[in-house]
Amino acid sequence: QVQLVESGGGLVQTGGSLRLSCAASGSILNFSVMGWHRQVPGKQRESVASITRTGTINYSDSAKGRFTISRDNAKNTVYLQMISLKPEDTGVYYCAADHSWLGRYWGQGTQVTVSS
Repeated sequence: QVQLVESGGGLVQTGGSLRLSCAASGSILNFSVMGWHRQVPGKQRESVASITRTGTINYSDSAKGRFTISRDNAKNTVYLQMISLKPEDTGVYYCAADHSWLGRYWGQGTQVTVSS
């Protein structure tokens, strides 16, 4: 059973920055895609950024230009650097790991709150 542990969330003012980390209990190379998702109350969880095993990166429109996803395979960790944060970035950020046949694993989430 893979465990994903997120950290780095918190309260920040508009325009501030945060770096989220997702540490996996095993090798992240076992997963085809690692990603970050955001959920706010009353809305579906949405993808913010993803990175494949081979390094292909995708961002949501709202994340482009402000968020950067990266991975450190040696540390089994995926990061999400967020700058120029806006109140609409507020939510619980979840790390996800997609295995080709075992499916998707989720972390427990970390709260990000951006005050106006």
